[in-house]
Amino acid sequence: MVVDVLADRIRSKFRGHKTNSAVAEGRSVPGGPKLVLAKPNTFMNVSGGPVAALLRFYSLQPPHLIVVHDDLDLPFDTLKIKVGGGHGGHNGLRDIIAATGTNEFVRIRAGIGRPPGRQPAADFVLHDFAPAERANLPILLTDAADAIELIAAEGVAAAQQKVHAP
Repeated sequence: MVVDVLADRIRSKFRGHKTNSAVAEGRSVPGGPKLVLAKPNTFMNVSGGPVAALLRFYSLQPPHLIVVHDDLDLPFDTLKIKVGGGHGGHNGLRDIIAATGTNEFVRIRAGIGRPPGRQPAADFVLHDFAPAERANLPILLTDAADAIELIAAEGVAAAQQKVHAP
């Protein structure tokens, strides 16, 4: 959903790509850094292959990769930016780390909170957002898209200072 917001901003459409992904390209500001937005055509848990193929196709190194993912350990509507680290039990990150051979890429962690009661986490992440969350979802998506643009233009530290500020 975040890359859909960015694709609209850069006035680009997703198209099929030989890396088993849908890709949109463009710049958020004239003369600014080129953004390559991608949505693997696989389930998140096996997205490492398409991500590694995209890095090879565009001749990019993993430090230029920004992965946006859900995070059960953060409350809903919370964003955190980090570089490196483990997969934290997130199977998609585990697969990306395995396929790229490194954990040194940027992550934008979008908090979705913990499942209620004893609901399994796998079921929780596949359900629609609750009505109260749906009302705030556009703000979360916009904030995450803003963070990506800031990382691309000014670097991770600048984005962290803005996003992590109280």
